[in-house]
Amino acid sequence: MTQELLSVGIDIGTSTTQLIFSRLTLENRANPFSVPRIAIADKEVLYRSGIHFTPLLSDTVIDSEGVRTIVEEEYRKSGFEKAQISTGAVIITGETARKENAREVLSTLSGYAGDFVVATAGPDLESILAARGAGIDDYSKEHHTEVLHFDIGGGTSNLALYDRGELKATGCMDVGGRLIKIDRETGSITYLSPKVRQFYDSAPPGCAARGAPLSVGEAAAPERLAPFVSAMVSALEEIAGLREPTGLADFFWTGGAANMPLPAAPVPCVSFSGGVADCIWSPPEDWLAYGDIGVLLGRAIRESPAFRGTELVRGEETIRATVVGAGSHSTDLSGSTIFYRGVEFPLKNLPILKLTEEEERGGPARLAAAIREKLRWFADEGGLTQTALCLRGEKNPSYRAVKELTQGVREGLEPLLGRGFFPVVVVETDMAKVLGQALAPGISGPLLCLDGVSADNGDYIDIGAPVANGAVLPVVIKTLAFQKN
Repeated sequence: MTQELLSVGIDIGTSTTQLIFSRLTLENRANPFSVPRIAIADKEVLYRSGIHFTPLLSDTVIDSEGVRTIVEEEYRKSGFEKAQISTGAVIITGETARKENAREVLSTLSGYAGDFVVATAGPDLESILAARGAGIDDYSKEHHTEVLHFDIGGGTSNLALYDRGELKATGCMDVGGRLIKIDRETGSITYLSPKVRQFYDSAPPGCAARGAPLSVGEAAAPERLAPFVSAMVSALEEIAGLREPTGLADFFWTGGAANMPLPAAPVPCVSFSGGVADCIWSPPEDWLAYGDIGVLLGRAIRESPAFRGTELVRGEETIRATVVGAGSHSTDLSGSTIFYRGVEFPLKNLPILKLTEEEERGGPARLAAAIREKLRWFADEGGLTQTALCLRGEKNPSYRAVKELTQGVREGLEPLLGRGFFPVVVVETDMAKVLGQALAPGISGPLLCLDGVSADNGDYIDIGAPVANGAVLPVVIKTLAFQKN
């Protein structure tokens, strides 16, 4: 059995807004006598929108009507109607995710598809989505190597470190092409981000001569902008282990995001996506093509001896890496050993938090610390959101193993419980019931543990109301479907 779905991906970023329409061919790969297992058999991009500058009413407010106008116009150009859309994703990323009315804009646009994944992606979640969109998770797994991915946009650079296909760390730096804006007609500076002003005020370590501070209204020239551009490149080199640490990486870390630790040795592979990535691989001749420093930054990265001395992986996507497809669905049932108490079903669009195998089996303290740290991936301006913790588990766990897992999960989820959310734990092996029973005495209120479900960071989960006299829970895993060349 096969089925075709029309999907749309809408990405509202710091600098740009764009849409992609795709056809997903779904195929049931289970035998006729078992639970359906739906997989994507084929993906085809049908329409790529133009790349629009994200409209803003002010530094803190998105122009909701302006965004709606862009979306409506691209729907018209594509020839598709809203009623034809089966699934998709609306993601607000970068600095735009931190605007006052970000959630309002999401709500407005959610009507432009069927069963949408709708999310404001904080810097860490955006790092995951961008790396997966560029195909770096697959590249790392297939080549049995470590890859550090940089998604360089207008306001920030999102980092994701993959080792043999497993996500190890994320981070976010205030490195981007639109930290300085320039009027293309007059050549004068029209905007300086707070990070630029701080750069000239605080004299960050490891920085060469900076010259006089830049100011709005002055004529821009590449040589005047070079010290700041060079400092951004040096910060990227430091976090990749390609130069001795000087403190520049610390200076450019984004406030509120996790700081990726400096590597003990240079990472073997580096990859790039985002708008600036286009300026690395094929920069325009005109350095003012976009009215910012994006072209200069791309050129500087390309000409960096440090980056030229390592393996550069060209991702499947560049500017469209964050969301280039839509939510594809994998349907399953969980029921052999589930545990639930006081849960109001259905649950929709819960982001998946998955730990590494080392974190999961490193003992209660390490497990708890890893959960607390990675919960921050899914925080937005409103703080933590309901999240589903995904564990591998053990096939035949000992009593001690269950006890240690229970302790680590309970302590790790305390920040989530403190916000009024309840634990949702997804286990790949059949041990959810015993885990739920072990967790229950120490947790008041609702609790849900289900098993037999595999998911990954960057996926979302829907959990339906119990069926078969309460013995089974329908589960849908939604993964963003990225187009591969």
